[in-house]
Amino acid sequence: MQLHFLGTTGYHPNRRRDTACLMIPEHGIILDAGTGIFRARDLIRTSSLDIFLTHVHLDHCIGLTFLFDILFERDVNSVRVHADPAKHRAIEEHLFAADLFPKRPDFELLPLGVQPVPLAGGGQLQAFPVQHPGGCLGMRLEWPDHRMAYVTDTTASADADYLNQIVGLDLLVHEAYFPDGWEDRAALTGHSCLSPVARIAAASGARQTWLVHLNPLLEHDSEIDLSPARQICPGLRIAEDGMVAEF
Repeated sequence: MQLHFLGTTGYHPNRRRDTACLMIPEHGIILDAGTGIFRARDLIRTSSLDIFLTHVHLDHCIGLTFLFDILFERDVNSVRVHADPAKHRAIEEHLFAADLFPKRPDFELLPLGVQPVPLAGGGQLQAFPVQHPGGCLGMRLEWPDHRMAYVTDTTASADADYLNQIVGLDLLVHEAYFPDGWEDRAALTGHSCLSPVARIAAASGARQTWLVHLNPLLEHDSEIDLSPARQICPGLRIAEDGMVAEF
């Protein structure tokens, strides 16, 4: 199974990366709808799309306004957007307010909570809460032979409540917005420093861990010193838009 990284930065795009978006084309699954979602158009293989939103901060949902172009001349019969029901009003009344965006694309807005959601191919998605201002959901996606989790916009720690949700994975995708030494800023904004993410990854036992939601002010990977984090979890990798992970 392939996971495509379509957007790997946070807050705002830069010259190298767009904001949060991942895709599993085989099953028509998109995780978050940041600016990187425009790349999904060339990867569509299914007649339906399921878009799962971790939360509705703009860098994770603004790509819903791109759906007209993403679906243009693509044989897609239905689009389902799954989000925390407490955030539906923000999508309907604010993101698609007439003064901001005059025409809403055709999609069904469905609730996403603690109940598992069936996925194509005999899998399921289990959402779980993570700490972030305004709320956020982590996601575990599991098929008989493939297991991954996506955790973004939270402050990682060795005793994080979500650790038991991400054990036994083939692939972990976790945010790492700040370098070590920025712990106060990470706690204030609800984001993570590198070494706590490495500890989470090591504790989870994930076979591979990819870092996303990187600080957009850092335009080159050479500015990110992974050496201390890799002493904790040697397999850490930095994701970049256009990369593909096999799991």
